[in-house]
Amino acid sequence: MPVNRNALIRYKTIDTCLRNRRRRWTLANLIDKVSEALYDYEGMEKGISRRTIQADIQMMRSDKLGYNAPIIIVEKKYYTYEDPAYSITNIPLSEHDLTRMTEAVEVLKQFRGFSHFQHLNDVVQKLEGHVYASSHNQRTVVDFEKNEHLRGLSHLGMIYDAIVREQTLLVKYQSFRAKSASEMHLHAWWLKEFKNRWFAVGTKNATAGIITLALDRIVELKIDETETYRPNLDGHTPEDYYQHAIGPTVARTRPQQVTILVTPEHAPYVLTKPLHHSQQVISEGTEGTVITIMVEHNFELEREILGFADGMKVLGPEKLRKVIQWKLRRAADTYDSNE
Repeated sequence: MPVNRNALIRYKTIDTCLRNRRRRWTLANLIDKVSEALYDYEGMEKGISRRTIQADIQMMRSDKLGYNAPIIIVEKKYYTYEDPAYSITNIPLSEHDLTRMTEAVEVLKQFRGFSHFQHLNDVVQKLEGHVYASSHNQRTVVDFEKNEHLRGLSHLGMIYDAIVREQTLLVKYQSFRAKSASEMHLHAWWLKEFKNRWFAVGTKNATAGIITLALDRIVELKIDETETYRPNLDGHTPEDYYQHAIGPTVARTRPQQVTILVTPEHAPYVLTKPLHHSQQVISEGTEGTVITIMVEHNFELEREILGFADGMKVLGPEKLRKVIQWKLRRAADTYDSNE
């Protein structure tokens, strides 16, 4: 039985409410929460009807979608789960589901050898692990890095759709340095992921420059049909844009050759996982390995180097060398302080 996107949002919202046992949920409360979720995710300003929520609860109680949710009414007024540990996200996969997922994995695995589908590798591995664990009644053997509490992930779907459909977004955004949030029209061109954080890249309002917005700093987001979308007419691509940058921050300054001495203890890590695609080994000796990368000086470059602490020494350029030296001294002073 096909389930549309709005219905899934409603089921998930009802599930989230009923799992929160610190509050008592009336039908009116559930209607309000579902209406808020549909507005946040889909921009639907029209509220949801009482009849729709009642039908959703009946659907969740049934086995049509495999939920069989133990939803009960307490004191003839309040909705809750009879089983406190129940959630529709915890339902086991049926044999039919496993068969379908296995087939999907086999189809996706065919694309592994093609460069255009390299981004499917992680998806395939996650599906393989989940299918294997479910069919063998054991936990998955592959664990991927994740941060389920990261803010802003709920905006991914809307921004992705806006990019594909070439729609303008009205964004209320507050950076870490700003005292309050401000509104802007965002014409998003692509999404960027870096170390589990997501960013929307495009242009804003009537400016010509490219901006990068962290999704976890977005306060509000919705589609603005009244504003004409500004497409990426200059042909910017993520590959070209990040060619000389580490991370999502691009200053568009001239790249420099950065020379770094890596101690023998840390060299294997840097050699097996290069700091940047331009990394080259200049020499190897008892003091360590000397590498070079051709990058622009940005915040992420500094963080990468500082992350190795005494395992790296910047040999050049002098400006970067002094910045790293100053920050390491400040860090040492922090530990020496008695405060």
